[in-house]
Amino acid sequence: MARGPDGAGQAQGFSLKDELFNAHTIGDLAAEYAVLPGFDPARFETDALAGLSSRGLLERLDWLADCVEAQLPNRFAEMADALEAAMPRALDPSKTDDDFGRFIHAVPGILAVRHGLENHRDRALDLLEAATQRFSMEFYIRPFLNRWPEETLARLDRWVEHDNYHVRRLVSEGTRPRLPWAANIKLDPLVPLRFLDALHEDPTRYVTRSVANHMNDLTRHAPDRVVTHLRAWKATGRQTPKELDWMTRHALRTAVKRGEAEALALLGYSQNQDMSVSLRLTPDPVSIGDALQIEVTLMADVALPVMVDYRIRFHRPNGRSGEKVFKLKTAQLKQGMPMTLTKSHRLKGEASTFKLHPGPHQIIIQINGQDRAEAAVMFV
Repeated sequence: MARGPDGAGQAQGFSLKDELFNAHTIGDLAAEYAVLPGFDPARFETDALAGLSSRGLLERLDWLADCVEAQLPNRFAEMADALEAAMPRALDPSKTDDDFGRFIHAVPGILAVRHGLENHRDRALDLLEAATQRFSMEFYIRPFLNRWPEETLARLDRWVEHDNYHVRRLVSEGTRPRLPWAANIKLDPLVPLRFLDALHEDPTRYVTRSVANHMNDLTRHAPDRVVTHLRAWKATGRQTPKELDWMTRHALRTAVKRGEAEALALLGYSQNQDMSVSLRLTPDPVSIGDALQIEVTLMADVALPVMVDYRIRFHRPNGRSGEKVFKLKTAQLKQGMPMTLTKSHRLKGEASTFKLHPGPHQIIIQINGQDRAEAAVMFV
């Protein structure tokens, strides 16, 4: 499912915002807040549903917070107490992954930022600690990192050791330099490495995936530091080899696409080995909407692992070039034996991240991060 902050993601004909916000989910939220004295669930449902249709996904979250706030105490301490009292049961602590929670439970985070950021920092952080065990508070910790960096980092130092893995994940996810959809943070991107050094050994995939994604973000700022830390983590042996191997591949995926030598070396891929590479593209020309057949044959005098990718260098009418990397195959090349790889690449005219235009395009074969073959093909 494609997801975006405007709620335009589509799945089987339904938009994400309609999938997550409807009469049923609003009724569930109303029932949760009905436990509060004086809270009118019928009024909340009527108000909330009336304002949904014209709003995008994140705007809907703000709107739900508006409708809840209208029936809560004005003083933040009392408001926070009410929000905690109305929280549903915490997410299942026996799970280790894929338990993100429900978007409707973002309301405490929104109100923590709205009313607690300036004058009630500590109580607001307490609220986020409780709320993230129901729905990730990764968006809402970031304003506190910007406004109160040292105090918030001190809190995160404690949360690294929290007994709930959702709180531990928040430490990594909330401090990511390039968190999707989220506001930027002013924090030096290398500061959270101390958290990742501890969290990399976490027993839950939900946390280690966040750590790997965080490290992948960092490869855009300091790829050498990422490699250094991954090597150090391997040396300590505090994470299982299988999980750390997965984390390492996931953390270096962007660096690998860029062909960075240290990242590839850590994964066991040599860039210095001579090999012969041939590339064949059919048909030529190929119609946009049809499939381009890519055939690559490679051979080397020694056995070695190979990571084979291909890049399309797009033709654009304005003359500006653009490229995108695609995976082809990871394999073990046998000594002196040719290996042929094939791929049928469907030329989508209106992909989500780029548009194809008729004209000459280049296909570049990248092996272990180095360009080894290139050919032109006409899109029509």
